[in-house]
Amino acid sequence: MMKNFTRYTLLSFFCFSLLFSCKEEDDSPMTPIVEEPAPEYDPSPYELDWGYFPDPKLPEDNPLTVAGVALGRMLFYEKKLSADGTQSCAGCHQQATGFSDERQFSIGVAGLPGTRQAMPLINLSWHRNGFFWDARAASLREQALFPIQDPLEMNETLDRVVSKLQADKKYRDQFVRAFGDEAITPARIGRAIEQFELTLISTHSKYDRWLMGEVELTASEERGRVLFFTEYDPTGLVGGAECLHCHSGFNFTNDLYMNNGLDAAANQLDKGLMASTGKAEDRAKFKTPTLRNIALTAPYMHDGRFATLEAAIEHYNTGTIDSPTIDPRMQSNLQPGGLGLSPQDIADLVAFLHTLTDEAFLSNPAFSAPE
Repeated sequence: MMKNFTRYTLLSFFCFSLLFSCKEEDDSPMTPIVEEPAPEYDPSPYELDWGYFPDPKLPEDNPLTVAGVALGRMLFYEKKLSADGTQSCAGCHQQATGFSDERQFSIGVAGLPGTRQAMPLINLSWHRNGFFWDARAASLREQALFPIQDPLEMNETLDRVVSKLQADKKYRDQFVRAFGDEAITPARIGRAIEQFELTLISTHSKYDRWLMGEVELTASEERGRVLFFTEYDPTGLVGGAECLHCHSGFNFTNDLYMNNGLDAAANQLDKGLMASTGKAEDRAKFKTPTLRNIALTAPYMHDGRFATLEAAIEHYNTGTIDSPTIDPRMQSNLQPGGLGLSPQDIADLVAFLHTLTDEAFLSNPAFSAPE
């Protein structure tokens, strides 16, 4: 009898457990697992808008695509490119300051300053004469890899960058969309960043809108414009700031490397273009930067020695310094005397330079950090 009771008890417990288990399954239906679709290569072209500017000469071997530009934007803001994961390209090229650095010298991951002022990244599609102050990079894709490896900047190796990106699924997927497969290489990193940087186009400043007949310049801005585009007259009959020879055309740069009379030969510690070419005649020559958004890209010159536009103008106004490689276009600015602009001339010239600020460029969400 005892055996039958035990058998009955165990059977009842089993049935109860079974019923409870079934009830739990009924109350908690399983959520189906939905797998994300595998990424696919997307060659959709990126529609570049350059307004009234002349057609840019884009690289034929690196056509801009929506996926490629998106990848370049991700990498531009990616701190994994640095040795300690604290810095990205955007750390020294900030959108709010025309993709330049408001510090005289950028500070790298080791807390050490660089040796030159970070150049603004504006309208790079029309820069066809090398990159950096000294032309050491022939292309944007080459230029993009220098800061990663520079001990004073990101201080990282390309092999380690590749390993870090390969460990991140979002990057493996985006490389598939941009290039057709998951292979992550330094060359592809450079090409992607190049694609993004080529989209950084500034065409909507007040000056541009004035050219289009949409706005009027103030009296001071107009007088500054005339000074800017008027040659210096040594007789004093016609006052001119003679800016047009070096900062000419729609992009306000001649895209050349010049010695603009900052230092005498004995004080030219930075060799400039000579460091890239090895030619003595290139000593102390530096790339002429664009003046677009110039009011926001201080400090000025390759070493950031001038904190304000007024100080930069005063360099030419009071007289540039002669040296063996000074550009012939600086002859009218040589000491003593310089251009001899009045305080009002300088104020008007600064007012005109402020019309080159492009607020739409500085706030364009397509250029900001991806979410």
